[in-house]
Amino acid sequence: MKVGAHVSISGSRVSSDDETPPYDDVRNAVHRQVAFGGNCGQIFTTSPQVWAQPELSDEAAEGFRAESDERLEGPWVIHSAYLVNLCTPKDDLRRKSTESMQAELDAADTLGIPYVNVHLGAHTGAGVEGGLDNAASVIDDLEVPEDVTILIESDAGSGTKLGGEFEHLAGIVDRTDTDIGICIDTAHTLVAGNDLTTPEAVDETIGRFDDEVGLEYLEYIHLNDSKHDVGTHKDEHAHIGEGFIGEDGMKAIVNHPDLRELPFALETPTEDGRGFAWNIEKVKELRES
Repeated sequence: MKVGAHVSISGSRVSSDDETPPYDDVRNAVHRQVAFGGNCGQIFTTSPQVWAQPELSDEAAEGFRAESDERLEGPWVIHSAYLVNLCTPKDDLRRKSTESMQAELDAADTLGIPYVNVHLGAHTGAGVEGGLDNAASVIDDLEVPEDVTILIESDAGSGTKLGGEFEHLAGIVDRTDTDIGICIDTAHTLVAGNDLTTPEAVDETIGRFDDEVGLEYLEYIHLNDSKHDVGTHKDEHAHIGEGFIGEDGMKAIVNHPDLRELPFALETPTEDGRGFAWNIEKVKELRES
């Protein structure tokens, strides 16, 4: 089973010549993933709340690739900055979003990471069709490395944000000339209005996704329970099995024949004395052989 967590790269690491580099070291992610019991997962290459370029030394990048190959099943995915908005009609925000995405794609290529995950963003008045057109245009302006794929993440669907409806995901797949994939976030999918609380509901939701988007595009799953119910559009994650999806829904998701071979990355909270290690172990307990 491929399951892991979104881990931090923060903290410097002493290099071979005993000099501490003045930036975060991506190799930290491998060690944290192993410590949590994960074998794949997700990272930010920079702070997700500012416009910043990834800082990757050759030594750190080479070490990350080697240690990932040796210690993890893979695959990793990079999550883009929260500020990126592919759907925006604003020229300046479009330019910054394009530059940020290109930097993440280049970083993924350097690190041997096959995926860069991104939200569509908000159309802010451009309308659904206009927002999807804008997003497709940004994607097609990017130079995507040969071994890297952009994943569009499903959204909780509040305000003018796109990606909460399967129709939006199908719309971006249809519009772009770039080969892209989809990342489903289970908490987002629930609060956007898709029931995942029972095996029957999971079957029905996966069937609709296949009909509207196509399971061949689904390449990664953000496995999160939700502190809010179906259709609330409130994005707040809960421990696995302890939110509104619950154990029955989570068990159905991680064992579903159309999903079980996909990689699962957790973005569950650290609270109540429990963190990623507890949640990863919970997922493993729910998995049937």
